[in-house]
Amino acid sequence: MGQVALQDHDEQEAEAIEIGGVAGKRLKSFLDRIERLEEEKKALADDIKDIYAEAKGVGFDPKIMRKVLRLQKMETEKRREEEELLDLYMAAIGID
Repeated sequence: MGQVALQDHDEQEAEAIEIGGVAGKRLKSFLDRIERLEEEKKALADDIKDIYAEAKGVGFDPKIMRKVLRLQKMETEKRREEEELLDLYMAAIGID
């Protein structure tokens, strides 16, 4: 076998090594990928938080902005149904 073929064979053999039915190298790869994505997710969440703070600084209400974003993502019919139910429930308890 050539050098590359031996290296590939060694990597495949290492991949095949299992402890208690778990392929350690493969598991480590998955965990590393998840960890990187979690770090990216935190960075994005921090960026979003900064944008809400900036918007609040110029007079917008972040709570209402979140609600608008949630409603914006909904299908029109689902949004109308939710609004009608909200109106019905509010009327049932006497809120105008």
